[in-house]
Amino acid sequence: MKELVKIVGSMVIGLAAVLLLMSVTGFEPKDCPPTDRSLSCKVPGLWLKGELVTTPVTDWSFTDQIPQIKIQTETPFLLPHSVTIWCAVYNGNLYVTSYRGRQWIENIIRDPHVRLKIEDKVFDRTLSVVNDPVEKAAVLQAKGRKYPQWKVPPVSASTVLRVNPA
Repeated sequence: MKELVKIVGSMVIGLAAVLLLMSVTGFEPKDCPPTDRSLSCKVPGLWLKGELVTTPVTDWSFTDQIPQIKIQTETPFLLPHSVTIWCAVYNGNLYVTSYRGRQWIENIIRDPHVRLKIEDKVFDRTLSVVNDPVEKAAVLQAKGRKYPQWKVPPVSASTVLRVNPA
């Protein structure tokens, strides 16, 4: 029995050390072009690191020039889950969308607190689900203009999330 306790204790200490190291280094998702479907580009990351911005952002249009951002959500296991995504701006507000079931969307529905990484800056924010079909359609069209290679999905099949003010 003592031997089992030692083995389990060593495993717990080892896991804690690995998680501590990863929280320091971040282990962010890779920056991959949207057409890259390699396994290394599909693997999510953990913590997003950067310069924390705490001031409110009233106009997110600066992201129109940024092809991809990163988003960190919390899993049910209290570990972060971060991925590289596309974003769109409509009426100065920042939006993220999905039309397929994604783990990060499920995490946001459960807990809307996220961390966004835009270039080297991070923003702790909450997201709101957009239910208004007119607003959803406008956001999807804005995203389609930003990413002409993206096929705009039907409004009814899309999840659209708005970044709330700080």
